[in-house]
Amino acid sequence: MQPVAMTSYRAEFPITECCAFLSHAAISPLSRRAAEAVRKHLEQVTHEPFEHYFGNVIAIFQDTRERLTALINAAGPEEIALMPNTAAGLNTVAASLPLQTGDNVLILDGDYPANVYPWMNLAYRGVLTKVVPQHDGGLDLKVLEQRIDGRTRVIALSTVMFATGFRNDIEAVGRLCHERGISFVVDGIQSLGAFPLDVQSSHIDFLAAGSQKWLLSAPGSGFLYCRRERLDDLVPGAYVGAASVVDSMNYLDYNLTYPRSAERFHLGTPNILGIVALHATLELLQEVGIPRIGEHILELIEVLINDLQGRGYELAASTRPEHRSGIVVARIPDAETVCRRLSEQGVVVTARGGGVRIAPHFYNTREEVLRVGELLDPILRP
Repeated sequence: MQPVAMTSYRAEFPITECCAFLSHAAISPLSRRAAEAVRKHLEQVTHEPFEHYFGNVIAIFQDTRERLTALINAAGPEEIALMPNTAAGLNTVAASLPLQTGDNVLILDGDYPANVYPWMNLAYRGVLTKVVPQHDGGLDLKVLEQRIDGRTRVIALSTVMFATGFRNDIEAVGRLCHERGISFVVDGIQSLGAFPLDVQSSHIDFLAAGSQKWLLSAPGSGFLYCRRERLDDLVPGAYVGAASVVDSMNYLDYNLTYPRSAERFHLGTPNILGIVALHATLELLQEVGIPRIGEHILELIEVLINDLQGRGYELAASTRPEHRSGIVVARIPDAETVCRRLSEQGVVVTARGGGVRIAPHFYNTREEVLRVGELLDPILRP
């Protein structure tokens, strides 16, 4: 059976009726499927007691974890904990790893604060956060290796740099961490939903991501992946709640025994609406196919890079194929004003990294990405 044409999915996104939305590295618009799933759930909560649809909610949660397992090729859904956002997952890891005075964590200069502050916050325990300088907008593996010493316990890195669009070599860093016994912690929010990621072949120990960007879902939901073999290495009880223990529905049996799974990181009442939306978007993305989505995005990025460079714009990161992601940042002055003027003309982008950040997804078209350069020229070179 022939795959459905990408353009046929544009009808799933009502945002296409009003503008060319090219800001998926920020907060993405919802699809009709996600909105309908939330609407149906709201109908239930409006007209029925929770006990009537509790089983359906549990089934959605379980299927969401199974879909996330497939998305990142985890060993099983027991390695997935549902979280409210990326930072919650990364803070959980930082607080749970048994780091001691004198240990250090390596982060990359220019990374998003969600994967910086949780490590800096460990200074009170005597843990040092060391900043590795970036090169061409992202990670230089040789520079990273030079910064590793005998007390390096963690390397924390994003799959894609939010302010430049540089795609880091996660597999190479994972091999390095695996060989040296260093914990590898990854922020995947700027690539998951757009490109394949394999936590097993990449030797990722912990990965966190929110759902509001390339996963095309609503803010306030996400997940944490914890490699099964690392559970016993963690400090138990960094955060605990009613849902953190075995037999969690037996509320008056105070049995502080943690599950042998990532479910130990569940605390209490989750964002049900957010997970309902995430479940619907995962269905949509996996229906289209993540490899196919990635190929289409890279085709659009090539068109965009060639057009912007042909017009003489400086880009924030290396444009070598292995460094390309779904993000291109064109360095221009007064980016906030330029983005506002682009929005007024029906093209939505974001000011980041000293320029205009363009981030198309699979339902966008060649014509939409070419509109950026067509509009930039008269704005900047009247």
